[in-house]
Amino acid sequence: MTAVPDVPNTATLTITCPDRQGIVAAVSQFLHNHGANIIHSDQHSTDPEGGTFFMRMEFHLEGLAQARDSFERAFAGVVAEPLNMAWQVSYATRPKRMAVLVSRYDHCFLDLLWRKRRGELNVEIPLVISNHEDLRRDAEMFGIPFHLVPVTRDNKAEAEAEQIRLMHEAGVDFAVLARYMQILSGEFLQAFGRPVINIHHSFLPAFVGANPYRAAFNRGVKLIGATSHYVTEELDAGPIIAQDVVPVTHRETPDTLMRLGRDVERQVLARAVKAHAEDRVLVYGNKTVVF
Repeated sequence: MTAVPDVPNTATLTITCPDRQGIVAAVSQFLHNHGANIIHSDQHSTDPEGGTFFMRMEFHLEGLAQARDSFERAFAGVVAEPLNMAWQVSYATRPKRMAVLVSRYDHCFLDLLWRKRRGELNVEIPLVISNHEDLRRDAEMFGIPFHLVPVTRDNKAEAEAEQIRLMHEAGVDFAVLARYMQILSGEFLQAFGRPVINIHHSFLPAFVGANPYRAAFNRGVKLIGATSHYVTEELDAGPIIAQDVVPVTHRETPDTLMRLGRDVERQVLARAVKAHAEDRVLVYGNKTVVF
């Protein structure tokens, strides 16, 4: 998270609303009237005439820790409701709580845990859920509770219900699929009711199936990459948060393609998780604005 002074009294305000004149002035004037100091500010409009406006502001306000409710009520009445805003305030003292779902691949999973321990990700990880036992020891080495929830064709609904129960009990704000090799149902997404972030190789939909790197090798690709996106009911079609590619040559083998691909997967997923945790991602239809 961006370093800011006096953490108990700092927060991030995110806004989405119909674009019109005076939005920045109204928000800035409100913060000024309440004695706040704006630390960082980003904004974007899809069209200054009838488009959608997005804003992210980090600010410091002495006494905010004790006056959050009154501050939010005042902002809603004075600014948000008149300007038809969808908005939220996130406080620096409350990192988002992130559940990690994983199967057997460990590269994205261990990378997230390592970045959390190094302080690169401002999140709490109250639990790990897996459909296999393979990574239990790794989770417990980082002091994170590990929950085994096997998933079969016959018990998928019951397994998803148990996963949701565990995450709700842990007070999870969002979930990350760190190469969790199960397709989440629409019922799961609706009942969970929180963002879910996924990572996959960018060969989709060109190279689907069990061995996409072999298929990419056979095709002679010159780029491999990864995409991280929010999960929706339409498979691998949710709003994209982060992407990247690396060049490859004819000298690569399927194994080296896989190693390079896994490197870019973990980097892209970490970038997406960091952006979400810092309230830098605003969803607009099936797209995102990432500040």
